[in-house]
Amino acid sequence: MFKREDLEINPVSKTNWDDFEALFEERGGPKYCWCMAWRMTKEELKDNTPERRKEYIKKRIFTGVPVGLLGYIHGEPAAWCSIAPRETYRRIGGDETKDAVWSLACFYVKRCFRRRGIADALLGAAAAYAKAGGAKYVEAYPVEEDSPSYRFMGLVKQFERAGFSYIKKEGSRRNVMTLEL
Repeated sequence: MFKREDLEINPVSKTNWDDFEALFEERGGPKYCWCMAWRMTKEELKDNTPERRKEYIKKRIFTGVPVGLLGYIHGEPAAWCSIAPRETYRRIGGDETKDAVWSLACFYVKRCFRRRGIADALLGAAAAYAKAGGAKYVEAYPVEEDSPSYRFMGLVKQFERAGFSYIKKEGSRRNVMTLEL
């Protein structure tokens, strides 16, 4: 049985790489992307395979680049939130008029823990993590509930509940929303 107080959230680092790797590689995990879709450089895009994406994210983690947060339940990795300085991403879009922005690009919660408020808890922890890292704003790119794609980026209602404000549409589905910290 899961209770919200059983959730522990920590930044991803080389000390918990094994947990990050286990979460991503288990059945249903996002091992196809390794949360690199918005992060890859032009050079990395030339060699864009799941194996290489794993190497690229590992290199970032082991060199101290912030990439996100892991959620643990009873000591086991159960959830992920991608939160990092916007400049560590590429072509994600957003409000380019703001400085000191951290981008929240995606969530992943193991199927057995979904619909229990974990993504909301990760969202709150992500804002605190970004602020501690010097951010003035958190920017997110959620979609409407009926969106056929990009749902991993979160839903508009979730961000509205957390106090985010709509800025503009990015592409045909994503909504740019920001939270001033």
